[in-house]
Amino acid sequence: MPKAHEMYKVDKSGKVTYAKKSCPRCEKGTFMAEHFDRFACGRCGYTEFKRKGN
Repeated sequence: MPKAHEMYKVDKSGKVTYAKKSCPRCEKGTFMAEHFDRFACGRCGYTEFKRKGN
């Protein structure tokens, strides 16, 4: 289980946002793992590749 303090970011105004990208296929609260060249969901297998050079 991931540590809760690594899953969220708090800005200077106190607004809380997700630190990780959420999966567009799965239910709310399912986050994607960030690899050096892609984002991947461990639950459903959805993968988004990062663009090179941009």
